[in-house]
Amino acid sequence: MEQAIEAFLAHLAQERKFSGNTLSAYRNDLVQFAGFLQAPHDVAPAPSGWQGVSQAQITAYLLDLRDRRYADTTVARKTASVKSFFHYLLTNGLVASNPTDGIASPGVRRPLPKYMSIDEVDTLLRQPSLRTGPEARRDEAMLWLLYATGLRVTELVKLNVADMQLEGEFSHIRLISRAGRARVIPVNPDAARAVQTYQDEARPNLARTADEPALFLNRRGQRLTRQGFWLILKNYGRGAGVRLDITPHTLRHSFATHMLTSGQLNLRELQEYLGHASIASTQVYTVLAGRDGMDTPAAAAALRRTSSPAVEER
Repeated sequence: MEQAIEAFLAHLAQERKFSGNTLSAYRNDLVQFAGFLQAPHDVAPAPSGWQGVSQAQITAYLLDLRDRRYADTTVARKTASVKSFFHYLLTNGLVASNPTDGIASPGVRRPLPKYMSIDEVDTLLRQPSLRTGPEARRDEAMLWLLYATGLRVTELVKLNVADMQLEGEFSHIRLISRAGRARVIPVNPDAARAVQTYQDEARPNLARTADEPALFLNRRGQRLTRQGFWLILKNYGRGAGVRLDITPHTLRHSFATHMLTSGQLNLRELQEYLGHASIASTQVYTVLAGRDGMDTPAAAAALRRTSSPAVEER
């Protein structure tokens, strides 16, 4: 059983370019499922391999998760793992039929994304300007860039100097996804100016070597980590009096909601900015749009569009 699980995980890593965290979740789910099949239960025991696992055994496993009070989201994920695994087994001729056919994925009501108001974003963006030193200019550039583009925090900290093209109205970032697709995201002049100021005045004071590729550096001259930026953002959030437990994704949600609210991007353009594979992931922001106005100068400036929409290169 373990051999088939490892082959499936290798398929996900090589063919579908899943991240290490996603692969770890799949492994944990399937190892738990295999352990359930091999333990004594009210249903007939599973055979030594995956061939012959019945729908009754899978249903018993899912009911056992419910009985053990697993969260709905966790049960949904584990169900999806098992269904995906058996689809792989059937496709590769390792089972004669798929016992998950007819097993519905449990519905999970997704909570609406939490986002900041325009006033809160405006106050947050102004926090680094109240401080001096190279780290303050770095933080200012990161906050403006994150809110102006909707980048994921992982994408933000992985940026290299070479990924930024600062050319006034045509400034942009070029990202490469795990699947090898290039995503070009315009950067408006105000955010580009903050990054340029950081590069010219602050980054040279942080860099230890002239050939360091990372754009955003910590005080040791190394690439700033996700955890490092998370702590920085928490600190500025407290200073700004933001009511939410702010995370980098809060800024991403705020960017998406405010872009639709202001009419600066339509849904399809927003999908390209955010890098969503499916527009269904983007549609949740239509529920939130329309609640805020764009009347605060710093936030409005951060969202000011360039002349070129995001482009997805395939």
